[in-house]
Amino acid sequence: MSSRRAEPSVFVIFGASGDLTRSKLLPAIFNLVEEGHLPEEFAILGVARPTIDQATYRQQMREQVRQAEGEPLDADKWKRIEERLYYLSGEFDDPALFESVKKALGDIRQRHSVPANYLFYFAVPPDLFGQVAERLGTAGLLKEDEGWRRVIIEKPFGYDLESARTLNAELTRQLRESQIYRIDHYLGKETVQNILACRFANGIFEPVWNRRYVDHVQMTVAEDAGVGRRGAYYDKAGALRDIVQNHMFQVMTLVAMEPPIRLDGEDVRDEKARVLRAVTPLTPDDVARHVVRAQYDGYRKEANVDPASRSETFVAMRLFIDNWRWEGVPFYLRTGKRMARRATEVVVHFKRPPLMLFSDTPVKSLSPNMLILRIQPDEGISLCFNAKVPGPFERLETVTMDFSYEEYFKTEPTTGYETLLFDAMTGDQTLFHRMDMVEAGWQAVAPILEAWRTDTRSTLPTYKPGSWGPAEADLLIERDGREWRD
Repeated sequence: MSSRRAEPSVFVIFGASGDLTRSKLLPAIFNLVEEGHLPEEFAILGVARPTIDQATYRQQMREQVRQAEGEPLDADKWKRIEERLYYLSGEFDDPALFESVKKALGDIRQRHSVPANYLFYFAVPPDLFGQVAERLGTAGLLKEDEGWRRVIIEKPFGYDLESARTLNAELTRQLRESQIYRIDHYLGKETVQNILACRFANGIFEPVWNRRYVDHVQMTVAEDAGVGRRGAYYDKAGALRDIVQNHMFQVMTLVAMEPPIRLDGEDVRDEKARVLRAVTPLTPDDVARHVVRAQYDGYRKEANVDPASRSETFVAMRLFIDNWRWEGVPFYLRTGKRMARRATEVVVHFKRPPLMLFSDTPVKSLSPNMLILRIQPDEGISLCFNAKVPGPFERLETVTMDFSYEEYFKTEPTTGYETLLFDAMTGDQTLFHRMDMVEAGWQAVAPILEAWRTDTRSTLPTYKPGSWGPAEADLLIERDGREWRD
C-alpha cells in the first residue's frame, strides 16, 4: 500500500454490531488513519439490528478496537474516527430503515464535506446480501448520478455453483460487476501480494517457475483452534467450502498464473481465472484416491454441531493444472482445524539435481531446493538449498536464507483488511474475486462435492487434535514418492 490517500467517501457497514466489524473492520480503519491513508473527508455509518444509542456505540467500538490493537489507542487518532462514527438501528427487511440511511448519509456528507461516494460493506449473513442490495436500490442509494457506489460482500459466495449463480443474479439486478467487491482477507496479506513481486520482479525465479524445474507445489492452511463459536456455520460449510474453494484456490492462482500484460486489476484477474479453468476435472476414481477428508476427534461434541455430522474439518487433495507451464506438476493442498500449529504457507519444491557429480563421495541423497512463502503467522519468504558441512566432503546439510517482513521492514502484521478496504476506496479490484473466478472455483470442487454427497459411509476418518491430520493424507502424497513439509 502506497503513501497516497483513499478517495473521500462514507463507509457504510450493514451488520455494524457484529464480530467482523468489531475485530477486523474498525481496527483496519484505525490502522489506515494511523498510517495517514484516509482523507479528512471521510465518515462511517454503522447499521445493525440492536437498538444502541450513538454515544454507547462509539464507546463500545473504542473498547473493541483497543482490545484488537492490544494496546492503548492514540487518543487523537481515535478521536478523528469517533467524531465521524455514526449508528442506525433497524430491520434489514424494513424499507423505512433504508430511507433513514439515505437521510443520515445526506446529513453526514454535509457535516463532514464528503462527496457522494458510498462504500457499502455487507457484514451480514449471505442470505441477506440480495435483500440488502434490493433495498438500497429501491431507496436510490446505488445510483451513480453524483459519485460512485461500491459494495463489498464477504464469503461464502454461495454454497455451490448453482447457489453462487443465484446470489450473483440477485446482486446484478441492482449492481454492475464493476461495483461488486467480493472480499477474501487472505489476499490482503503481505506475503500473498508479494507472490507477484517474487515471481515477476526477480530474474532468478521466473525462468525456473515451470514444469521443467518444479517437481511439485504444496499448500498448507493449518489452524490449531477448533470451530469455536462458528459451529453452526462450519457444520454446514466444512473445510472444502470454507477454505479450499476460496482462500486456497485464490493463492494457488497467484502461484500458477501467467504474467499479466499489466499489473492491472482486470489483467491480473484474467490470468487467475485461466488457472482455475485449467484445473483438471476430477473423476469419481480421482476423488476416491486423491482427495482425503476427515474430522478431528471431538468435533461432533462441539457447540452447534450435529452429533451425526459428516462435515469435514480436514481436507487434503492432489490437483493438476492442464496447461503448458504446469503439465504434470502436482499441486498438493491441505487444510484443517485442530492441527499441530497455526501455519499457512506455500512451498515450491524444485526438482533434485542428478547425483552423478557426487558418485565418488559418501553423499547418498540431496534434499530438494524449496522456496517457502509464509503467509501466517510469521509472514516472510525462505529459500532452502544444500551446502557442504565443514570438514571432509562427506556430508551436506540444507541451509536456509530467510526474509521476515516484521524484522526487515519493522512492521507489525496486519489483518489484511487494511489493504483491501483501501483498494475498494480507490476502485482497485485486483485483489477481489470476479464472478467468473467464483464459478470456476465451484466447478473445480463440484466433482468432490458430488462424490461426497453419494458417499454412504456413516462416519469419516478421524485424526487426533494437535497432529498434522489423518494417516490417509500422508498416504496420498507418499504414493507419489513425496512427503508433506511439517
